[in-house]
Amino acid sequence: MPEKVAAAPAASGPFGLRHYLICLKGIVLRECLRFLHQRERFISSLVRPLVWLFIFAAGFRQVLGVSIIPPYKTYVLYEVYITPGLCGMILLFSGMQSSLSMVYDREMGNMRILLVSPFPRWYLLLSKMLAGVSVSIAQVYAFLIVAWFWGVKAPPLGYLFVLPALFLSGMMLCALGMLLSSMIKQLENFAGIMNFVIFPGYFASPALYPLWRIQEASPLLYKLCLANPFTYAVELIRFAFYGQVDWVSLGVVAGCTLLFLGGAIIAYDPSRGLITRKQGTGGNG
Repeated sequence: MPEKVAAAPAASGPFGLRHYLICLKGIVLRECLRFLHQRERFISSLVRPLVWLFIFAAGFRQVLGVSIIPPYKTYVLYEVYITPGLCGMILLFSGMQSSLSMVYDREMGNMRILLVSPFPRWYLLLSKMLAGVSVSIAQVYAFLIVAWFWGVKAPPLGYLFVLPALFLSGMMLCALGMLLSSMIKQLENFAGIMNFVIFPGYFASPALYPLWRIQEASPLLYKLCLANPFTYAVELIRFAFYGQVDWVSLGVVAGCTLLFLGGAIIAYDPSRGLITRKQGTGGNG
């Protein structure tokens, strides 16, 4: 019988930059293809902010005036004021949908294939976040194009300056979504839990009305807005449109991103995370 040649064992040395880039490319490409195959997801991501821009802004324009506050140097229309908040809305919903895909993949078993990869767990989660942020930023710019034709325009360079703010804010919200996904046992529980995150986070922020008006109406609600990380994401985006940096918002968003990402990495750690605890107690992992 012919002598069988044993396969050479795979190299056990550390991965190079090329291997990490291939892994990142695969995760980002998978997320982009999933988004392209779900056209209703793209449409719904535009319908929500456009409804606020076309319908609610028209009604609130005469009721809710916006005084001259930074970064604005003059009075602005209400639809101009809420545009950064609507960009944040897209990032918020997209970040939560990214966490929904984590719950779905965990139930269907697809995520186990990813997590048994020899790549570090933190890198896999970071790649997943980058994939989600890439998709959400594309949705934001699609919305800004429609808003531009509607007459809501930022300074020309503002569309470039806002990109880093969108990226950092999207990373924070994706990290928050991943942390929450580690706490959700079943896909059916996702909608209920998200309602306690998305809507309070969005409405208790300066996305729709200035903080000074909130402070006049309710000091307690004003304090809640200041404790809301989404508040600083909206302000970071707002100032970036005009080529300015709100350093407080930048520090809070960056700090929350690291905090949420660290929590997600610990939660998805197979030795000490929440996933292991759920599997040990009979929950759906």
